[in-house]
Amino acid sequence: MDLKSFPYHYIALVLGLGACGHDGQRADGLADSNVIPVRILQLATQDTAQAIAATGTFTTDDETALAFKNGGIIQQIHVKEGDAFRKGQLLASLEPTEINTAVRQAQLGLEKAERDYQRARQLFLDSVATQEQMENAQTAFEAAKQDAERAAYNLGHARIHAAFDGYVLQRPASTGQVVGPGTPVLVVSSTGRNGWLLKVGVSDRQWSAIQLGDKAEITADAAPNKRFQATVFRKSEGIDPQSGTFTVYLKLTGSELLNVASGMFGKAEIHLSAKKGAWFIPYEALLDGDAGTGYVFVTDDGQTARRVQVQVGGIQKDRVVVTGGLEDATSLIVSGSPYLRDGSKITVK
Repeated sequence: MDLKSFPYHYIALVLGLGACGHDGQRADGLADSNVIPVRILQLATQDTAQAIAATGTFTTDDETALAFKNGGIIQQIHVKEGDAFRKGQLLASLEPTEINTAVRQAQLGLEKAERDYQRARQLFLDSVATQEQMENAQTAFEAAKQDAERAAYNLGHARIHAAFDGYVLQRPASTGQVVGPGTPVLVVSSTGRNGWLLKVGVSDRQWSAIQLGDKAEITADAAPNKRFQATVFRKSEGIDPQSGTFTVYLKLTGSELLNVASGMFGKAEIHLSAKKGAWFIPYEALLDGDAGTGYVFVTDDGQTARRVQVQVGGIQKDRVVVTGGLEDATSLIVSGSPYLRDGSKITVK
């Protein structure tokens, strides 16, 4: 058959098939454009101790808000912020007129109830009053005694005396102010400038990772260029409704005193004692990171790329810490990832 009479498209098909080789290689030695060259990294876990950064305010372990049991007008507050006081010292008092009146009324009621009871008892002995009348008078007498005791108790709590030696941290009220029952008048501490705690807020995931006794380092603007040692002293058992975080208390353990005041701002780096296996991967291998998760490409046979989701545990200076998702992978693709799709053909450079 004459070549000129052979259909042209058959000739093109034969030439095209002849130009192709095996395994994605063309006859001229060039790689198929559908096969993407990549570099890979063999995966292996390493034990790592992570650190959590947190911020908070300074407080003390025994910080106590003092208040009056009953409301009223503050007659006088005898101490100021920063003052030291001794156990038994008078710290604050209410204007006593209203409470004294209540005490006197209760006393008068008690005296009347006692007279009524004595009279009813005598009449009962004379067979004039019934036993029920005598018992009712006795009950009223006992109730009046309870009222008198309650009034005397309230009078005793119209003044605030120090229950221990300490310092005044805050004075949220002032003389002449009307306060209700339980309204804080003074905030005090028996330790004052010693035994400071840093109260920090953390997420639920961080809260579960932090253990009592974990080490921490604290910095504060009040002591620039210094780092103070601390340990995790206490963890809250519920969420703070105001901040929406969980509370962790860090107790300073160093011998050097930190000169701060209650409420001052501080920063902490909490070093987790629980070590666990993790993978350290280059930045360029991580794709589409969002809220602790991301995606990477791995290969099991060196010929096909597989897209997997991973959990990101942290970002370090020159690498990413992956805490989950690579358990079944052997090799990580570290270059060429932007051109890959799940199932893409690859060739390892």
